[in-house]
Amino acid sequence: MLENKNCLAIFRAVNIRFQKIGLAVAFSPTAEAMLAEATRLAKLFSAELMLIHVGDRSSKAERKVSAMAEAVRLTDYKVIWRNGNPEKEILEACREKNIDLLMAGALKKENMIQRFIGSVARGIMRKADCSIFIVSEPSVEPKPIEQIVVNAEDSAHVESAIAVSCYLAEKENSSWVHIVREIKMMGLTLSANEQLTAQEYSESKQAMVRDEIIAVEKILEKIPHSKTKVNIKMLSGKSGFELRRFVERKQADLLVVGAPPRRLSFFDRIFPHDLEYIFADMPCNLLIINKRKELHG
Repeated sequence: MLENKNCLAIFRAVNIRFQKIGLAVAFSPTAEAMLAEATRLAKLFSAELMLIHVGDRSSKAERKVSAMAEAVRLTDYKVIWRNGNPEKEILEACREKNIDLLMAGALKKENMIQRFIGSVARGIMRKADCSIFIVSEPSVEPKPIEQIVVNAEDSAHVESAIAVSCYLAEKENSSWVHIVREIKMMGLTLSANEQLTAQEYSESKQAMVRDEIIAVEKILEKIPHSKTKVNIKMLSGKSGFELRRFVERKQADLLVVGAPPRRLSFFDRIFPHDLEYIFADMPCNLLIINKRKELHG
């Protein structure tokens, strides 16, 4: 009971809670594994599970869904049947049913043309009004989340990203939550151009690191995390690239990030946004926090 109160307090601290989880269901080889992952996540968040299938509703299709649900011991769920363009229909279903978190399978590695034109999954990530959980390698026997990495960039989503990570860590008894923040190298470069001595430059860098750590600690003060071990890590360099390398070094099970801008400029599409390093070839499961719509408190 105390654990549940603590977990609820985490979400209340930042006014976010996942009450409805949607799963984009396709009759693919990974469909049963995706349903198992969604079932587990719905239990972790005590959420209602809604399955979204874009395709004809028939007796055969209904039997397939029922068989998959029975295989993963899922008894409490709803099915939303839609027809039309998959991306459009999935997004509209999420809006109509007030889904807070949408689950989908991972993107496959994309070439330049595919990245420019886009894909159903990429379009959903860009346009969804809810958070998104992308599963990299779904399993019919999902494993607990041990290592969580949070991209704590300056954005409207940073507190929610840290809160959700702490919530999952508390529920899962995770080993670590690694909160990663970028050192603003431009500021350091400007300092160097002012002809500072090596010692002054080093002191300037140390001051920046302290400021970034203090900023994260202030966020953590608002979020209960009594059982969670937290590691605050500063990164420098190309943020998306360095973030990916850090995720791989820690063998993370989950990366939590804030949603990127809805509309990227032409140059962002040609020269990828920092998080494109993650989207293009995911190293682990990815949770994209999106508070564009009012989430349930």
